[in-house]
Amino acid sequence: MAKKKVLNVAIDGPGGAGKSTVAKAAAKELGLIYVDTGALYRAVGVNALRNKIDTKDEHKIKKMLKSTVVELRYIDGVQHVFLNDEDVSAEIRTPDASMAASNVSAIQIVRDFLFDTQRDIAKKNNCIMDGRDIATVVLPDAQVKIFLTASAEVRAQRRFLELQEKGSDETYEKVLADLIERDYQDSHREIAPLKPAEDSIIVDTSEMPLEESISTVVNLIKEKM
Repeated sequence: MAKKKVLNVAIDGPGGAGKSTVAKAAAKELGLIYVDTGALYRAVGVNALRNKIDTKDEHKIKKMLKSTVVELRYIDGVQHVFLNDEDVSAEIRTPDASMAASNVSAIQIVRDFLFDTQRDIAKKNNCIMDGRDIATVVLPDAQVKIFLTASAEVRAQRRFLELQEKGSDETYEKVLADLIERDYQDSHREIAPLKPAEDSIIVDTSEMPLEESISTVVNLIKEKM
């Protein structure tokens, strides 16, 4: 009997484009598993920060990985990120964790370290996986490839409001500057730079309310299901 092929959806894009929110909502509506790969890199970055390691120091990061265990666990259908058996789902969402993730994700050994985890989930599950190189590197054979984007100003405003809700005192100007810096860093790195795959569908959410962004992505996936 032929093995049924799983459905893999790859969603890439810059920070603040709404990847996680849209992918999570689409996965719930379509009955797919949601996989936030950026959370894995954030966990590695947080581990480096906790150990006071320069997140650009490849030698020290390599040594750190020998005692690092990062897992995605699904509790009541919600993805949680565990670092060395500790739930760090909240800690990885800080601005410092975001920049640390950008730094460590430019190191090949970190990408290799997390690659099998991501691929293994996709092999076994119908899933929506989001990140920055899912369609280009991690799941190049995904049946649906979407590049979700928006203007830097719109993305910064979204991120700023999220941080405000969490009680952060970060200013909009600082959030925008950090986002532009990460955009540049992610798109200019030598290893797996942020860019759409040749066959990715570009979805610009700058002028879209959240509900429209979700329905647009859901409809694109339904066309392939």
